[in-house]
Amino acid sequence: MLYGYAGKFLYVDLTVGNIREEELTREFAENYIGGYGFGARVLYDMIEKGADPLGPGNVAGFTTGPFNAAGVPMGGRYTFVCKSPVTGGWNDANSGGFFGDELKKAGYDALFVSGASETPVYIWINDGKVEIRDASAMWGLDCKQTIEAMCEDTGEKRLRAAVIGPAGENLSLFAAVINDGHRAAGRGGGGAVMGSKKLKGVAVRGTGKITVAEPEKLRELRLTANRSLANPAEDNPMAGFINGFKAYGTTMFTGPSALSGDSPVRNWGGSGLDDFGEEAANALNGPSFDSNYNVKKFGCASCPLACGAKYQVDKGKWPVGETDRPEYETLAAFGSNCLNKDIEAIIKCNDLCNTAGMDTITAGSVVAWVMECYEHGLLKAEDLDGIEAKWGDGEAMVALTEKMAKYEGCGKILALGQAGAAKAFGVGEEFLTVAGGIEPGMHDGRLPSAPGYNRIYKFDPTPGRHVKGGDQNTPADSPERGKNDAMATAGGEIMNCVGVCQFSGFAFAPGWQSQFMRYVTGFTFTDEEAYTAGIRIHLMRRAFNIREGISRRDMKISARLEGKPPLEKGPNSGVTTETDRAGDAFFKAIGCDPETGNPTRETAVALGGLDYILDIL
Repeated sequence: MLYGYAGKFLYVDLTVGNIREEELTREFAENYIGGYGFGARVLYDMIEKGADPLGPGNVAGFTTGPFNAAGVPMGGRYTFVCKSPVTGGWNDANSGGFFGDELKKAGYDALFVSGASETPVYIWINDGKVEIRDASAMWGLDCKQTIEAMCEDTGEKRLRAAVIGPAGENLSLFAAVINDGHRAAGRGGGGAVMGSKKLKGVAVRGTGKITVAEPEKLRELRLTANRSLANPAEDNPMAGFINGFKAYGTTMFTGPSALSGDSPVRNWGGSGLDDFGEEAANALNGPSFDSNYNVKKFGCASCPLACGAKYQVDKGKWPVGETDRPEYETLAAFGSNCLNKDIEAIIKCNDLCNTAGMDTITAGSVVAWVMECYEHGLLKAEDLDGIEAKWGDGEAMVALTEKMAKYEGCGKILALGQAGAAKAFGVGEEFLTVAGGIEPGMHDGRLPSAPGYNRIYKFDPTPGRHVKGGDQNTPADSPERGKNDAMATAGGEIMNCVGVCQFSGFAFAPGWQSQFMRYVTGFTFTDEEAYTAGIRIHLMRRAFNIREGISRRDMKISARLEGKPPLEKGPNSGVTTETDRAGDAFFKAIGCDPETGNPTRETAVALGGLDYILDIL
């Protein structure tokens, strides 16, 4: 028996309306684990080389892991996979909430949607019963309205849904897939892929249970973990983090990060203390503002930390009904990176992004780029529908975000992202802050204590991501750099595939993840076997790009992100990162040719499960 999995994949072809199921085998599960491990293997076969990312040949995949719906604390993540319309290569985007668990309880470890409908549709999955339903009346609705309409249409108020808003319908290159009304698989343009298929969303109701290998041992470990996270012992070195995270979520990092050099400032061209200031940084720190807006807390499936919060802004320039507390990435993107300290402007922008279905990292980064172009006279108010895009101007920030959300005026150009907007306007290329064409996460790779981010931003198969494992701390000139980076990458790949939150790495005691894996699935990976599985999955993601003709020479990162020229003040002053040197060490450590970044045939054979890519090596 296959423990820890629903045991089936679901395939829906929107062009012909075909629906079919496929059994998940034990060998497939052991080799590829779940999440984007499943996705990378399946999409390699389903998507032809050179397929248009916004054409019917692309595939939108919703993938879960063994921890989903198994009762593992912090095990409620799922991954959306597709070919990215931004990079033209592999894309995966991770999200929390309840959608992944619901899909699995409905009987499926993954859903893969191919083809394209001529009219708007949504997929309704009700405990193994699958329908393609008309969504014409939902087209044009925002994400929250769409979920409400799906509840009304199905008569099921307890469904969970992953949907797109107007941004996805209009094929914005940073359109996100929004589930549960507020959690986002945000990066790489997945919402645009759904929009190109006229797929408004996937609604799911599942009441099934997942059979695990050792239920009593799982129960005991779950209780131990939950007790430890609910009331961490005083001698627990992570007690401060756990308690702060429960209270403020990722907003507990914002102020310190802006001052330490971790958060980008002024479109990655400034220093927190010098350009933003301690008062402004502290204004964006969770403890400074949370009590003014927090109306209730919430958490993702099976999570005892419950790091989310519902906000409400009753008055001021931008009153907002019940919405979600902005996460760190959003606060940094619309905060220090735009020199903005107006928390209510950020709450408004966050709400606009969630309802329209936009990635907040790219949206905030685009606003920062516009502000720098405006400062230098490259963009004028008449280019921006009359908006005077001055640094730190909350009104301008909200206005630009509204333009992008509504796909109006200059928003149609800004919806292309920084690189696309620079090309369309014909200005501002020198102010781009992109890796592989996409804006990176809000963690500065020039920070001396975290020199590894730029290796990840530049060379991961999904560039610009800050949650792809990898070693952030070992200097590029260290003899341990490659080995440490490979080990951290393998661990990160496993976390993303099993369906567990990245923050479990801070909250779990050593050994818990492997124990949970054994008790849920019965798989007993040694450390070496877990490393092998992680690197295998990393190279599967990379293989998709290799087949598309993307090699190391095509992996680019903006000069500013590397410190070329270096900053003149602040914690990151004088730093130019040795990104390529770190890349050399990493590729060698994982058995790739450092010139191309491609795995050798010997590596592919030794890792196992990669026979299908040998013809491209």
